Amino acid sequence: MSNAQDILQSVFGFQAFRPPQDQIIDSVIAGDDALVIMPTGGGKSLCYQIPSLVREGCGVVISPLIALMQDQVSALQLLGVRAAFLNSTLDATDAAEIESSLRRGELDLLYIAPERLNQPRTLSLLRDSTIALFAIDEAHCVSQWGHDFRADYLQLSILGELFPEVPRIALTATADERTRGEIIRRLGLEHGGHFIAGFDRPNIRYRIALKHNAKSQLLKFLKDEHPNDAGIIYCLSRKKTEEIAHWLTLQGFNALPYHAGLSTQVRATHQSRFLREEKVIIVATIAFGMGIDKPDVRFVVHLDLPKTIESYYQETGRAGRDGLPADAWMIYGLQDVIKLRQMMESSEGSEEHKRAEQHRLNAMLGFCEITSCRRQALLAYFDEYLAEPCGNCDTCLEPADTWDGTESARMALSAAYLTGQRFGVNHLIDVLRGSEGDRIYQFDHHKLTVYGIGTALSNDQWRSVYRQLVARGLLSVDLDRFGALRLEERCRPLLRGEEKIELRRDIKQKTAKRQTRTPLPSDVDVALWEALRDCRRGFAEEQNVPPYVIFHDSTLQEMCVALPSTLERLADISGVGERKLEKYGPAFVRVICDHLVN
Repeated sequence: MSNAQDILQSVFGFQAFRPPQDQIIDSVIAGDDALVIMPTGGGKSLCYQIPSLVREGCGVVISPLIALMQDQVSALQLLGVRAAFLNSTLDATDAAEIESSLRRGELDLLYIAPERLNQPRTLSLLRDSTIALFAIDEAHCVSQWGHDFRADYLQLSILGELFPEVPRIALTATADERTRGEIIRRLGLEHGGHFIAGFDRPNIRYRIALKHNAKSQLLKFLKDEHPNDAGIIYCLSRKKTEEIAHWLTLQGFNALPYHAGLSTQVRATHQSRFLREEKVIIVATIAFGMGIDKPDVRFVVHLDLPKTIESYYQETGRAGRDGLPADAWMIYGLQDVIKLRQMMESSEGSEEHKRAEQHRLNAMLGFCEITSCRRQALLAYFDEYLAEPCGNCDTCLEPADTWDGTESARMALSAAYLTGQRFGVNHLIDVLRGSEGDRIYQFDHHKLTVYGIGTALSNDQWRSVYRQLVARGLLSVDLDRFGALRLEERCRPLLRGEEKIELRRDIKQKTAKRQTRTPLPSDVDVALWEALRDCRRGFAEEQNVPPYVIFHDSTLQEMCVALPSTLERLADISGVGERKLEKYGPAFVRVICDHLVN
């Protein structure tokens, strides 16, 4: 079989490509290089899987996560694709057998970790084999400006030098213009096609709120909206992931921690449970998630501020890969900003890198504070234009209330200036509100003209003012002085009375109870839906794969509506290819026929 359209239908069970999949696939089949920027769930994998089946030889996929290779390979094998992986989990005998299969031309796809591919033994193996293409997945890892930089990816430029006739396709869901440029330069893709499929994920609802009691806010969100759903919760530290996972378990949720400090075996076990079981919540640092293929993640939570908009987009994109409604929910505070800036300052990166990271953090903070459509702002960051507000983010659904904060902002800036730009938020608020604490008298701050002039605002309201001034770049945090606030040049026009400023009025979020899972069509018998799920679960347990590898929820829903009572009719359902029809078709048809009879 050599036709891409035939393979799409017979192997993968889909009737048509999503643009620009067809253009990318035609280009790679023709032997051209390609850079592909496509949102999570957009079908990136088909862009290299189908050309690997069309072209002579084996497609080699460089993937950064060993733990996920097994699931990807298992899913392909169930479709009848001759797939394998080479990584450190294999013993010498199994690895040797896979290497022999590659040399004999008996593999369609081979997954390799970047650190293994760079070894002389592996490069020699590839030179002795017929290679259809090289696919570099999660290609943003090659960029030192990206959010997931990996040194091993820098060596992948060698592929173009050693295999000049073999097409290379680099793929990622997240890369701004600077990162895209670095991927192209480092991998030598200047002469290949560059395909940007768009960044919008319209099924994801973006919601951001202030952090005032993280645990109670999280618990309300989960109980009201996702009591029985799978999801991911991101935290900044390993310690916090452990604490939140343990606490959620006590609240009755099936929660598991995941971070780089856990043993390889524990991480693999927790990841496997998340992929294969239902209703599992992973509480993780950013060590978790890259390449996650689970389609029914109904929510992604950030309990701390991500470092960059790229990180935020990449991590939230793990929700709703099946196209059904999902939530990206985040709470944050000024303390998050201080903590992230401390981490940046203590890093070993160059001054240029630190400045770039600072710029990206400022962009992230600004994104949190906007009062306009979040989706428009998010897409604009990646140079994509959305003509109308999305109607599916918090600022669209519940427009932010603003107030004229000009005078209060001037008071806040003056307090920072008159105290010598040496103090943090808490002390400045004490000055403005006329506190009689020891530190006020120790530094004679009760004698300042700003002392006691801010009693009209509460502590929380002043915190909001300072947070928004930092977010807008009028103040910065001096980490050498333990979080002291310093005035920036941009605040001059405001202090001189030449500008006014509108600030967001903070309110404690009242989370509306909402069911994000798309309800079944009204004419579907719930008993049939559950029977089909039971049938799927049985096959998944028997073959030790996640249920979605057998059939996605969307495929089961289509069965519920169409009620195919023969194999011929089942073949028309999206996601039912020839191999799955042969392997699972009779059992699912039997379930449907039993339902129709009863």
